[in-house]
Amino acid sequence: MEISRRTVLAGMAAAPAASLLDTPAAAATAVASEVKLTWLEGRPATAAVTNWGTPWPKGAVPAGQSFALTAPDGSAVPMQSRPLAYWPDGSLKWSAHAIAVDAPADSYTLGPGTPAAPERPVTVKDERQYVDVDTGVIRARIRKHGSEVISQIWRGDVLIAKQGKLINLKQERIPEDEESGSVRERYESDVTRVTVEQAGPVRAVVRVEGRHKSRKGKTWLPFSLRLYFAAGAENVRIVHTFVYDRDGQKDHIAGLGVRFRVPLRDPAYDRHVRFVGEGHGMVAEAVKGITGLRRDPGAVVRAAQVAGTKLPDPSTWDQRVTTRLQYIPEWGDYSLSQLTADGFAVKKRTKKGCGWIPVDQGRRASGLGYVGGVSGGLAFGLRDFWQRHPTQLDIRDAATEEAEVTVWLWSPDAGPMDARFYHDGMGQDTYPKQLEGLNITYEDYEPEFGTPYGIARTSELMLWAVAATPSAARFGDLADQLRTPPQLINPVDQLISTRVFGGMISPVDRSVPAKKAIEDHLDFLFDYYRGQVESRHWYGFWDYGDVMHSFDEDRSVWRYDVGGYAWDNSELSPDLWLWYSFLRSGRADVFRFAEAMTRHTGEVDVYHLGKWAGLGTRHGVQHWADSAKQQRISTAIYRRFYYYLTADERTGDLLSELVDSDRTFLVLDPIRKIRTEPYTPDPHALSIGLGTDWSGLAAAWLTEWERQGPKATTAKAKLLGTMETIAAMPNGFVTGGGLYDLDTGRFAPVAEKKVSVSHLSAMFGLVEICAELIDLVDMPAFEAAWLQYCRLFNGTRAEQTAECGAYFGNLILRQGHARLTAYAAVRLQRDDLANRAWKEFYTGDGYGPALPWAAEKVDSTLNPTEVAKWVSTNATALYGLAAIQSLALVGDHIVNP
Repeated sequence: MEISRRTVLAGMAAAPAASLLDTPAAAATAVASEVKLTWLEGRPATAAVTNWGTPWPKGAVPAGQSFALTAPDGSAVPMQSRPLAYWPDGSLKWSAHAIAVDAPADSYTLGPGTPAAPERPVTVKDERQYVDVDTGVIRARIRKHGSEVISQIWRGDVLIAKQGKLINLKQERIPEDEESGSVRERYESDVTRVTVEQAGPVRAVVRVEGRHKSRKGKTWLPFSLRLYFAAGAENVRIVHTFVYDRDGQKDHIAGLGVRFRVPLRDPAYDRHVRFVGEGHGMVAEAVKGITGLRRDPGAVVRAAQVAGTKLPDPSTWDQRVTTRLQYIPEWGDYSLSQLTADGFAVKKRTKKGCGWIPVDQGRRASGLGYVGGVSGGLAFGLRDFWQRHPTQLDIRDAATEEAEVTVWLWSPDAGPMDARFYHDGMGQDTYPKQLEGLNITYEDYEPEFGTPYGIARTSELMLWAVAATPSAARFGDLADQLRTPPQLINPVDQLISTRVFGGMISPVDRSVPAKKAIEDHLDFLFDYYRGQVESRHWYGFWDYGDVMHSFDEDRSVWRYDVGGYAWDNSELSPDLWLWYSFLRSGRADVFRFAEAMTRHTGEVDVYHLGKWAGLGTRHGVQHWADSAKQQRISTAIYRRFYYYLTADERTGDLLSELVDSDRTFLVLDPIRKIRTEPYTPDPHALSIGLGTDWSGLAAAWLTEWERQGPKATTAKAKLLGTMETIAAMPNGFVTGGGLYDLDTGRFAPVAEKKVSVSHLSAMFGLVEICAELIDLVDMPAFEAAWLQYCRLFNGTRAEQTAECGAYFGNLILRQGHARLTAYAAVRLQRDDLANRAWKEFYTGDGYGPALPWAAEKVDSTLNPTEVAKWVSTNATALYGLAAIQSLALVGDHIVNP
C-alpha cells in the first residue's frame, strides 16, 4: 500500500461489554482425550523419523502430562515428548512429540500414558571437549571448538565419514561483462559454541554455532546448525542457517556448502557413485567400471557391479579382464550441478588435472548422492535442491583412500551471489523525491536501506551412514524422504475445536450452494498460485517460497521489475491465508506451500543482525530492497503455525528473536517520511501504531507467554499493559497510535478522542491476534475497543462520526474487513451485523462472484502459462481470509450472492 496509507490505526472506544459466545467451530464437538494422527502424504514406504505438535483444549491437559503412542494393532510405539505452549491457566496448549519407526503404520493414537522406551535409545555424552551421540546404529562426535561441525560418524566399528566442515568461497567483487574473474578466498567453519538441546531417548538435538573463518583469521557469515539424531536411525538431519553480514556491494558468496571426508576400504571396482535425478532415475556407476569392456568378466560379475553388491573374487573372472584391471580408468571425481530450476548436468573425470567428461543431463535432480562401497558409505542430500538453485553435489578423490563430498547450497559453478542493489537511486536523495518515486513505481526507496545485511537462509540436509551401497529401490526411497520428509499431522477437528488459534476456523463445507461456490473459489486461487510458481519459475536460493504481488496485464507477466509490485514479502498476509487453508482442510499440498513460504518469509524478508534486527522489509524487486522496515513483515503470527505444527526448533529461534523487537522503534521511525511534527525517538514515549506495529509486538509477546508460561513475566506484562492502555484510550484502536514506554510496557494516557484509521492496520495479523487474546484474557474493555473497530470500519459515516467524533475517511479493502464485521456479529450476537458481513464480502472492493473464476491459456509469454488478469496477491489473501473466517463465524447466515 502507499506510504501515506501505511500510518497505523485501529479500534474503538468503550462499547458495551460483549457477551462470550462460542463460535460454531468451537461448539461443534468436544475434544477427545486421544488424538488419531496420520501421515501428511500417506504412510512412508520405509523407516521414518518425524517430529510434530499436537494442540489441547484449555484446561484439559495438565502441564506435566506424559503421553503414550499406539499403533492400530495396539502395540506401543516409543515416543519422546515435551511441552511447547501453555494456556494462561497453566494447562498444556501444545505438546511436541518425536518418533523413529522402522516400519511406519498408517496411523497412530496419541493419548495420556507412559511412553514406551525404544529398544535402542539414542544416548548423548556431553564431555568437556566434545559431544558424542549414539543412536544404537551410528555414532557421531561433535567437537566444541575448531573447524569441524561433525568430526566422525561411525556405523558399528566402521568409520563412515569424518572432518565435517562448512565451506565458503568469498569473492571480493563481481566482474563486469568481459572482465576476468576476481580471486576467491576459502573460509571454513569455526565453532564457538555447542549446546545439547535434547538428549533422548528417542531424539537428540545438538546445536552448533560459529562463523566462517579464513586462514588469515578473517571471519564472516555467522551460522547455526542443528544436528538431529533418532533412536535406531542410520541418518543425521542437519538444519543449516547462516546470516548474511555484508551490505551486498562487496564480499560476495561464491560458494557455500557442507563438506565431509569419506574413508574408502573396498577395491575400486567395489566402490560406487550414485545420484538420483527426477523420480527414481539415477546415475549408478562404479569408480572402476567392468561393464562394457572389450573383454567380458562374466555375467555374474557385471550384474553384481550394476546392483552395487560385492563382486566375486577376481580370480573367478575371465582372466583377460583380471590381468588388465590396471588399464581400466578409475573415475574419482563426479559433479552434479543444478544451476536453474529446469536443468542439471552430471560430469566426471579421473582426477584433478584431467579433463571432465559429460555424463548426462536432466531437469530436476532430487539432491541425493552417494559415495562408498560394499563395506559402507555415505548418502548425502539437500532438500529443495532444484527449487533452491544454484546447487551442486561434488564427489572428489573416490579413487583414493578417502573421498571428499561437498553439498553446495550455493554452487561455485554458478558465479558469485549478486546481492547488490538493483539501481543507483535515480536521484532520490530527499523524502519528497522518494515519495514521488513511490507514486510512480510503488517503491519506497531510501539510500543505504536496500541492504541484505542481516538477512538469513535456512536449509535442510540429510546424511545416511549406510552399511553397504544401497539398492536402487532403497536409494529411490531415500530420495523420496529427502524431497518430502515424513510428517505426522493432527486431524482437522482437533486443530479447530481446541481453539488454539482463536476459533475463527471451520472445516471445509460444501453442504449448500453458496458455501460450495466459495470453497470452489478458494480452491481455484490456491491452485492458480501453485501453477504460477511453476510456470513463472518462482524458484531460486533467495526467492523460493515467495510469490509476486501484482500482475502486468499488458505484458502478461507479474510485475517482477516494477518497484513495490514485485516480490510480495507477506503483504496483506498470504502466509495467514495458506495456514488457515491447511488447518481447515489438512491438505498436503497446502501445507508444503505454506511451509516453503514460512521458511522464506521468516528468514529472507526479516533482519536477524544489525540495527534493524527484528524488522522485516516491505514488498519489492529484491526482498531487502524497500526502505520500509516494519513489524508487519517480521510478525510472529506468520511463523507460529509452522512452529506449533512441527515443533521446528529453528522457527522457535525466529519467534524468540522478536520478543524484544519493541526496541527497534528507537532506531527507526516507521512513518518518518510522512510525519509532519518533529519527532525524536524517546524510550519513554515511542510512537507506535496500534495496527501493523502493535499486532507484531503483541504476537511476539503472546507467543513468548505461551511458550514460557509463568517464566514469561516481561512479555506477559507488556502484552497485558498495552492491551489495558489501548482499551483506556477514548477511541481505542481508532486512535491509530500511542506513545509507548519501553520500561513500563504501557502506552501513555490519551485524553481526547482521536481518529486515525488506515485500511492496512488490521490486515497484518491484528484480526487474528485480537481474536486469540480475547479468547485468552478476560479484559472486557479491550474486547469492547476491538469490537468497536470491527463494527465501524465498514460502517457508515454517520455511525463513525457519532461514536468517534469524526468520519474515518474513504477506506478501501472492505472485502477483507468483512471478517471484522462477522467477528463483531458473533461476539455481540447481532444478526444484522452477520447479514452485513456477507453483503460486504460479496460487494466489497475485492473479488466478486461475477468474476470468471478461471484462467486463460497464454502462449505469448516465454513459457506457456495460464493467466487470470484479475488476480492480485493482496486481493487473494484478503478474499481467502475473509471467506474462511466468515464461514466459520457467520456461516449459518450465508446467502446466495
